Amino acid sequence: MRVTFDERPTVANDQKRKFKQVIDSFASNVKSASHTDITGGLLQAIEWLNEVNPGQKTVLIFSDMEEDIKKGQIRDFPIEMMGVRVIALNVTKLGSDNIDPREYLERLEYWKSRVETGGGTWKVINDLERIETIMDT
Repeated sequence: MRVTFDERPTVANDQKRKFKQVIDSFASNVKSASHTDITGGLLQAIEWLNEVNPGQKTVLIFSDMEEDIKKGQIRDFPIEMMGVRVIALNVTKLGSDNIDPREYLERLEYWKSRVETGGGTWKVINDLERIETIMDT
């Protein structure tokens, strides 16, 4: 989903409330995909953000942050993310994370490093109630 908020604060606030409702609905009804191409999704999102050039560039990711791509696909390369804020929402834990929680922490650290190395900022939010305050900054 792509959204650009109006520059007028009163209009933007109403748009943000509606956007949060859409996000809440999405999060409660989302189904898992067979493959997760996080890098590909980021590339598309950043390309679109650079085209529309909004005042703030934010990418929301709903994922377990485990990139599960088809054999032969290459995703290990730097991504230019200057000025892009990446927020991972409700990062679900994998079954193996219950056995060794360090795996979960390592995935988050990998993506944090990748985003920040590309010039972006990284944040994980596990409480969707906080999304509205994040969108205001």
